[in-house]
Amino acid sequence: MKAYIETFGCTFNKGDSEIMAGILSKKGISLVNTIKDADLVIINTCYVKHPTEHKVINRIKKVQEFYPSKPLIVAGCMVEIDPEKLEKIAPRASWIGPHKIHRIYEVAKGTIAGERIKETGPYPIRKIKMPRIRFNPYIHIIQLCEGCLGECSYCCTRFARGKLQSHPIKAVKLEAEQAIIEGCKELQLTAQDTAAYGRDIGESLPELLNMISSIEYDFRIRVGMMHPMNVLDILDDLIDAFKSEKVYKFLHLPVQSGNNRVLEDMGRGYTVEDFKYIVESFREELPEMSIATDIIVGYPTEDEKAFQDTCKLLREIKPNFIHLSKYKHRPGALSSSLEELDFKVVKRRSKIIEKIKSEITIRDNMKLVGTSQKILIVEKGRKGGFIGRTNSYIPVITEKADPGSFLEVKIDGATNTYLTATPI
Repeated sequence: MKAYIETFGCTFNKGDSEIMAGILSKKGISLVNTIKDADLVIINTCYVKHPTEHKVINRIKKVQEFYPSKPLIVAGCMVEIDPEKLEKIAPRASWIGPHKIHRIYEVAKGTIAGERIKETGPYPIRKIKMPRIRFNPYIHIIQLCEGCLGECSYCCTRFARGKLQSHPIKAVKLEAEQAIIEGCKELQLTAQDTAAYGRDIGESLPELLNMISSIEYDFRIRVGMMHPMNVLDILDDLIDAFKSEKVYKFLHLPVQSGNNRVLEDMGRGYTVEDFKYIVESFREELPEMSIATDIIVGYPTEDEKAFQDTCKLLREIKPNFIHLSKYKHRPGALSSSLEELDFKVVKRRSKIIEKIKSEITIRDNMKLVGTSQKILIVEKGRKGGFIGRTNSYIPVITEKADPGSFLEVKIDGATNTYLTATPI
């Protein structure tokens, strides 16, 4: 039996797919790289944004259109967030929710036998030390916790992932050690909010980082997205933990808006001043720290002044990475009761943010041209060459390298999204 898994969305979702692949493999089901070669198709969905929803729905429709005889399982967030729409577009597909992926073999076996199975709803699953097939042999994804503590008004993902469920530090460290022994060079710590890690079990992210950093061998740790509200309580200890040479100097801290009224409407639980304080504190102690942030343009209560406040904040903070989303109602989200802004207004504002983003990133990246950097090569580039990361997690493309190795390079070029380099 052969299965094909296609994944949409975040690193956490990719981790779920790796676990499903690992469980199926242990049960004798091999993984293939194309639908054509598969006996079973699994689509692991993301539903966080409206454009992603469209991609997911179109993909499910096309798979059924072009491969009508192949059994289909739909996994991921769509299963929990929008079952009515899923029922409509895939009436014969089986379902498996994010908390039930440990049941993937049973669902796969039944689906191939002609049954339609739905494994959904909450379950206290522990995604540590589960079977896993890594999609990149040099990168190990560690899912620190499931769910979050937030009540953001625009979010539907929290309905799929539920309340916070953290895994004990000892268990996480054991998984990290095993991954490093098996040749992994980058550990990606992921969660809906890594800063919330441990609050439900009396542990914390700084404690976890210090524990993993104490593991021998040369490797790097990338810490995933953090909610500013939960960073404030652990800020000093977190900065100290980031000082380890094994932790990438990379902080993903979504601000979403540069206006306090809009932040309050969004239910974010912090102010613009809080966000700036966190960024300034990190940069003061770790000047090389790169900052990634997320912006939602066109939230229903965002007037022109609020939008200009966001532009002002970005020009002041100058984040190294800006992830931009155009607001659109999401199923079940509180803000869906509000009237959406005119799409032309949202589109215009989006273009302005994109321009600011390009100006900031190309200027910052150009500053690195001529410098020497030690980068970790993690994969081959899709268009040739190899992709590595600087200590600040900025992507670097070089023509000659060995994946899974560290390489001294000289930066000889820059774009607004990556650097180019030559080995020294």
